[in-house]
Amino acid sequence: MTDQTKPRSLAAIAYDIRKTWTKPYFGAAPYIDAMGNLSDIHDMYFHDTGESVVRYFLANAKTWRGDDAKRIKAELKLIAKVK
Repeated sequence: MTDQTKPRSLAAIAYDIRKTWTKPYFGAAPYIDAMGNLSDIHDMYFHDTGESVVRYFLANAKTWRGDDAKRIKAELKLIAKVK
């Protein structure tokens, strides 16, 4: 993703997570579902912002490992500007 390209939707990212992380940690699962209903970090999921959903997912996805996990987590961190 460069400055010229628009980030993928959170729903598209959630689809990739479900496809590659077949048995997610129970604490991450609700945030994957929430991201599946969002376009970007400015959308709301009930009372949570898309940004907070992404941050909660990242906090609960520590056990997800591998190349797909690294790539997708890096993408989410970039979108949410997480250090």
